[in-house]
Amino acid sequence: MKSFVAAAIAIGVMCSCASVATAQTKGDWVLGNYKGAGYWFPGVIDSASGGKVTIRYDDGDKETVSLSEVRPYDWVIGMKVECNYKGAGDWYAGKITSLGGEKIGIAYDDGDKETTRTGRCRSR
Repeated sequence: MKSFVAAAIAIGVMCSCASVATAQTKGDWVLGNYKGAGYWFPGVIDSASGGKVTIRYDDGDKETVSLSEVRPYDWVIGMKVECNYKGAGDWYAGKITSLGGEKIGIAYDDGDKETTRTGRCRSR
């Protein structure tokens, strides 16, 4: 039992340290504050130089921003997000039920469920 507790504590420490790290390397999957709108969208860093990074968002948009407008990708199962249900244009609140690359399962607050792409979702 002691080894199980020690392992759980070690995993918790590793997880808390990972959330503090700043993504800044080409290829890192990150969340960017697209156009400073206050929402965090997933994407991949295309390039990094001089305190700025160019993000290729999962929906295809691109933007160059300062590192302060980027944070490590931290979406996990159970986290609250908003997604564009069936790509219809409106954003609806829900929780992540599954993650696999750019595929994401969502259980919406109104009871609907869907598997969509991360490019159709955002977080606060």
